[in-house]
Amino acid sequence: MFAPVRDGACAGSGVSGPVLIPQRFVWPYGGRRVFLSGSFTRWSNHIAMSPMEGCPAVFQVVCNLMPGYHQYKFNVDGEWRHDEQQPFVSGSYGVVNTIYIVREPDILPSILGTETPGRSHMELDNMEATTRIPASDLEASRHRLSVYLSTHTAYDLLPESGKVIALDINLPVKQAFHVLYEQGVSMAPLWDFGRSQFIGVLSAMDFILILKEMGNHGSNLTQEQLETHTIAAWKEGKLQQFRTLDSNGGSYPWRFVHAEPHECLKDVALKILQNKVSTVPIIHSSSEDGSFPQLLHLASLSGILKGICRHFKYSFSSLPILQLPVGSIPLGTWMPKVGESNGRPLAMLRPSASLGAALSMFVQAEVSSIPIVDDDDSLLDIYSRSDITALAKDKAYARISLDEISIHQALFLGQDANSPYGLYNGHRCHMCLRSDSMYKVMERLANPGVRRLVVVEAGSKRVEGIISLSDVFRFLLG
Repeated sequence: MFAPVRDGACAGSGVSGPVLIPQRFVWPYGGRRVFLSGSFTRWSNHIAMSPMEGCPAVFQVVCNLMPGYHQYKFNVDGEWRHDEQQPFVSGSYGVVNTIYIVREPDILPSILGTETPGRSHMELDNMEATTRIPASDLEASRHRLSVYLSTHTAYDLLPESGKVIALDINLPVKQAFHVLYEQGVSMAPLWDFGRSQFIGVLSAMDFILILKEMGNHGSNLTQEQLETHTIAAWKEGKLQQFRTLDSNGGSYPWRFVHAEPHECLKDVALKILQNKVSTVPIIHSSSEDGSFPQLLHLASLSGILKGICRHFKYSFSSLPILQLPVGSIPLGTWMPKVGESNGRPLAMLRPSASLGAALSMFVQAEVSSIPIVDDDDSLLDIYSRSDITALAKDKAYARISLDEISIHQALFLGQDANSPYGLYNGHRCHMCLRSDSMYKVMERLANPGVRRLVVVEAGSKRVEGIISLSDVFRFLLG
């Protein structure tokens, strides 16, 4: 719905004038009657908002606004309210939300006008298709982010208190599997007592590869051998495989990706992105030769993103790219457009698909999570690499066949019997709309344990794309 507003600020009369940009306003917190008012109505008009189809608690309206800075608030059942999840300030009309509408038509072709690897062209609605950011604003935003990341160090990521799990490389793989499950973590640094050094990381992907190896016909790795097969033996076996596959006979020493406390956050983020890992250990040593290292923390992109959101929370005008709807920028992986033959398909599975198919998809498509959808591609749940540790519960991995157990059954195995949610309730699914602002997406991804958001269609929850932490940082760092 388009709202009529005074002075040509919203849906126009056809008279030639300044370029107006459609902007969707959303009140997602329920109510019986919801109205919008703001500086663009001179605070005198109240624009009626309509419930979203399929989501009666979500009200929306689209207004055509002139580029620039605007303030607004909502009237919900006769009470003035503001959205605490959106930028807000104290003004002449109390606490109000703010929005910055970027100007036309200074488009940045190299960033917003060309196809980006990993992203297909998506059919955007009018609001998203007309949202553009000048090259100067994009450059200025990235520069300010770069300054912040370059002037803050890994020390800023250290919590006041907490624990970090490390594993001895001589620990049997089976025991390590159970430790990660019991501690509720998906990876742990590896400690070599003989060399008194941290030498690598054991992750959920290792267990995926182990389970696939055990499922292969003629595999040398059996259930019984897991009792004695050490982490060191498993890692060495992987290296031997890589050496065999390398036609140049290259050497593959164990490479331990880590960060030091004094490293700037930009370098830490780049290490995570370039090495395609979810976290890097922060290691401190008081000696020049690196002896007697101390494991301080596990740095992640979500921790860095949380610092960015906190730092720029009240200075949105300095980062105009944070106001952009995520559907209008080259961010994430999206469903191919109808009729598009060269688009990269989004990795999704039905609940009846086998667990083996999911694990193969993790390895071959190099994805970290797979949306589980129904026949209409509506989101039911999500299966992530870290979910593999749930198979350690009651030694489920010892009595299942990867090709015979379904995703539905695997999710059920990992569910707590006393869980109040039930299967396919969505409590594990973190979602967003393609009209959500970049900042809103960043805030959600900054929460611990949230590594990606599934972009869904309002009401139907049909999957439209996925935005990961890595996607956000690749865009922010340029």
